[in-house]
Amino acid sequence: MNPAFDRITIDPAVMNGQPCIRGMRLTVKRVVRAMAAYPDRAELKQEYPELEDEDLRQALEFAASYLDDEEILLGAA
Repeated sequence: MNPAFDRITIDPAVMNGQPCIRGMRLTVKRVVRAMAAYPDRAELKQEYPELEDEDLRQALEFAASYLDDEEILLGAA
């Protein structure tokens, strides 16, 4: 695992091996979706008090690391 992602854990015995936050049953996918659903960090932290700012940062960075940097040109709508 990349040392930059020291809070992201992958364990086949936890959530079927999906990337999780610090071994908890909170997947990176769930955290990223929660960040979209709760743009107000105070609300997010109220819903998920176990998450720390660094958990959120690493979840976003981890998800972004799986996206290709390919530029896609969109046509006019």
